[in-house]
Amino acid sequence: MKIADMHCDTILRLYDDETEKLRKNTGHVDLEKMAKADYLLQNFAVFIYMADAENAFEKAMKVIDRYYLELKENSDLIAPAYSFQDIVDNQANGKMSAVLTIEEGGTIRGSLAHLRNFYRLGVRMMTLTWNFENEIGSPNLRYTDDHTPLLHERNEKGLTEFGIQAVEEMEYLGMIPDVSHLSDGGFWDVAKHTKKPFVASHSNAAAKCGVCRNLTDDMIRCLGERGGVAGLNFSADFLTDPGSSDPEKLFEAMAGHVAHMAQVGGIEVCGLGSDFDGIPTNPAIPDASYMPRLIDALQKKGFHESEIEKIFYKNVLRVYAEVLK
Repeated sequence: MKIADMHCDTILRLYDDETEKLRKNTGHVDLEKMAKADYLLQNFAVFIYMADAENAFEKAMKVIDRYYLELKENSDLIAPAYSFQDIVDNQANGKMSAVLTIEEGGTIRGSLAHLRNFYRLGVRMMTLTWNFENEIGSPNLRYTDDHTPLLHERNEKGLTEFGIQAVEEMEYLGMIPDVSHLSDGGFWDVAKHTKKPFVASHSNAAAKCGVCRNLTDDMIRCLGERGGVAGLNFSADFLTDPGSSDPEKLFEAMAGHVAHMAQVGGIEVCGLGSDFDGIPTNPAIPDASYMPRLIDALQKKGFHESEIEKIFYKNVLRVYAEVLK
């Protein structure tokens, strides 16, 4: 079964360690693992940790350069996709597709010109915040003065005025807003100020695991009504509370999150957003090559093949067909 994964942090990992390569590496995602599992496409996120980045825009540009160097070196297996038709064409040519994304809206440094230039470089989705406030808005995860994470407190603070402009510009360009990590208030501002589908690329259901990084039922319902998708995050910390290390419990939790989201928002809201290479290894699905194991877990939960196809890739393709230009 084909796979469309909306989020991994592999490119930053390769940027940080030049000895690692996209074709084969020691991490969660490489092209050999993807091919073994029959991937159709992988979103590759340019994640920038703002606390360590002297110039987030400049570093993002360097990570994007590494991304394109890797794609050039592996053009026999994978090709960039800028539109839905590119995905179709790449598959017809026997290649997987790579979609470039950004995880941290602070990389545009409050500049719509930077946003537009990222689009010109191929960025087709942007996670509006990570775990820091930026010019666009605020994250749901906050910390006490002694840096203790407030894992179960939600943040009602909305987008900034610039954040609203940025989201509107993204929709105009054909870049998908990603609300994973974003505050509750920011989520509802995105819903208010856009018309096309948006996504939560790597977020689970708060009703099943109550950490603030996960989506409330109202959010899941809104995503479903708007034609958006929520990608199942494989992090144990977002699947069970506290995070389990038992593979069987993790399989049950993964299937349970998908079942809950399908019940609340409809099967069309369900997708995959592994967060591979950005999370500790999930022993149930240790890397991309093990992705088909999730099919068995979903079948045991009562999902039929046509539903699993929607979860694995068809729902994501539907959003890309509607939004990407």
